[in-house]
Amino acid sequence: MNELQDLYREVILDHNRRPRNFGELEDADRVVEGVNPLCGDRMTLYVKLDGDTVQDIRFKGTGCAISVASSSLMTERVKGASLQDSLALFEKVHAMLTAPEFNESAEIEELDKLAALSGVRQYPTRVKCASLAWHALKNALTGAADEISTE
Repeated sequence: MNELQDLYREVILDHNRRPRNFGELEDADRVVEGVNPLCGDRMTLYVKLDGDTVQDIRFKGTGCAISVASSSLMTERVKGASLQDSLALFEKVHAMLTAPEFNESAEIEELDKLAALSGVRQYPTRVKCASLAWHALKNALTGAADEISTE
């Protein structure tokens, strides 16, 4: 298990140092601001849709390594995905981060690199860091709100 934890740690560090899809998206259809007042994470998520597909997605902001890595991993995974698949992925990641009954062995393989975020479950105060971008995604895709806070 230590090798797996080391691999997950490396994925988080890599996506924090070199975040994918970082920066503004000028022609975004949806823009959502997110803030985690507990640790100061702030991000803006930009989503460009083509029908029911996430054509492009980018983010900018500042935050801890977990917040930045989660945003990067999320954008990498949902770019090109359908809205339905993206929202289903939100539910799986949210369960991985928060649900006591989450079946790691059955679900982790399907999540691929996103499984690197599973270690956050051990640190409840960091769950909001990992989930900030995901809540912004859900709001962007459902049109629920253009600003979120993880308070």
